[in-house]
Amino acid sequence: MTQTSDIPQRRTLARIGHFVAVRRKLVFDYFSAISGAGGRLVFSLAYFVALANTLSIAEFGMFATASAAGVMLSRVLAFGFISALYRTATIRPNLIGTFTAGFLFLGVISLPVLAAASYAVYLIFFASTVPLSVFAAVVFAEALLWRPVEVVLIVNNGLGKFGRAAVLTILATAFRAVGAVLFMLAAQRTIGVWSWFYIGANAASLIVAFAFFYPRQRLRLRTELYFRRLADSIYVAGSEVLFYLQMEFDKLLVLSIGGPHLAGIYAIIMRLVDLTAIPIRTFSMMLVQRMMRAPELLSRLAVKSGIEGGVFVVSTLALLLLGIVLHFFPNALGGNVAEAAPLVALAVCVPGLRNLVEYQAELLFARGQTAVRAINLGLLAGLKAVLLNYVLTTIPDTPDLVLSFNIVFLLLYLASMLLTYSAMRRPAKAI
Repeated sequence: MTQTSDIPQRRTLARIGHFVAVRRKLVFDYFSAISGAGGRLVFSLAYFVALANTLSIAEFGMFATASAAGVMLSRVLAFGFISALYRTATIRPNLIGTFTAGFLFLGVISLPVLAAASYAVYLIFFASTVPLSVFAAVVFAEALLWRPVEVVLIVNNGLGKFGRAAVLTILATAFRAVGAVLFMLAAQRTIGVWSWFYIGANAASLIVAFAFFYPRQRLRLRTELYFRRLADSIYVAGSEVLFYLQMEFDKLLVLSIGGPHLAGIYAIIMRLVDLTAIPIRTFSMMLVQRMMRAPELLSRLAVKSGIEGGVFVVSTLALLLLGIVLHFFPNALGGNVAEAAPLVALAVCVPGLRNLVEYQAELLFARGQTAVRAINLGLLAGLKAVLLNYVLTTIPDTPDLVLSFNIVFLLLYLASMLLTYSAMRRPAKAI
C-alpha cells in the first residue's frame, strides 16, 4: 500500500525526470546541429585558405564582394517564400509537398525580377571593377544553386532533423573546399576560371541535397494558398535583402571607394570574422524555432541579457584566439592572408557586435513581425552606409580604418537593440 507521504516525493522525482528528459533532447539536438557547424567551420577554413592564396588579393576581393552581392540577391528568389516553407516544416510538416510546389512556382516567376535586380547592382557597384560574365556566374551560383541547397537545410532543421542537416552542411562545404583545391591545380588561376569551379561545386551540392536529403512528399500546386502568404513572404524577402545589404554593404563600399586590393584585404579580415558566427547561427536557429512555438520565451530581462552577453563573449574570444595565432604565426593561413594578419586583432569587437545584430533580426522573424523587421533592417542599412562612407573617406590609414569599425558596429548594435526590443513590446503575430 502506497504511503501518503510518498506521493509528493514521487511527483517531485517525476518532475525532475521530465525536466532532464526535455533538456537531454534539447542538448542532443543542439550537438547534432553544432556538429554540422563544426564540420562547416573546418571545411570553410580549408576553402578560404585555398582560395585566398590562389587568387591575387585584388581578385579575391572582387570575388568575395560579388559573392556577398549574390547572397543578398538570392533572397529575391521565390519572393521570400522560403520563409513560409520553413514555418510549414516547423509547425505543419504534412504540407511540405504543397509549399515546395509553391516555392518552385514562385521561383520561376521571380527570375526576371532577380535578373533585373542583379544587373542594377552590377551597374551601381561592379561595372568598373568586375567583368559582367564573372559577376553573372557568381550570382547564378549563389541564387540558383546554393540558395536551393539552403532550402533543403532549412526544411530539415524545421523538421528537427538536425543530424541530416549537419551532414548536408558538411558535404556542401566540402564540395566548395574540393573545388578550391582543384582550382589551385588548374593551369589558369584567374577569377574567371574560378567562377566555373564555383558553379561546379555548388551544382554538386544541389544534386546531392535534393537527391538524398529532401523529404519525399507529393508536390501539390495550390496557388490560392501561396498568394494568401505572399505579402508576408515579400516582407521577409525585402527584410532579407536589407539584412544582407547592411551586413555586406561594407564590402561593396570598400570595393567602390578603396579599390580591389583594399577590398581583398578587408574581405580576408571579414571572412575570418564570419567564421566566428558559424556556431552562433546554430544557436540562433534553434532559439528561433522555440520562439515560433513560445513567443514569450525572452520576456525576462535576465534571459535576454544573458544570451546577448554569451553571444558577444564567445564571438570575441574566438577572434582573439585567431588574432593571437596569426600574431605569432602570420603565415599559418598562407602568404596572402599574412598581409592582413596584423589587422585581424584590431577588429576585436566586430564579430560579437555583428553577430548580435544578426541575432536580434532573427528574434523579430521568430515572432512573425516581418514588416517591422524589414523597416528596422532598412534603417540599419542606411545608418551603416552613412557611417562606413564617413570612415572610408576620412581615414586613409588601413590599421586605423579597421580599428574604427569597432565604433561603427557598436553604433549599429545600439540602434538595432533599440529598434528590436521596442518592437518586441508589441504582441507576437500568429503564424
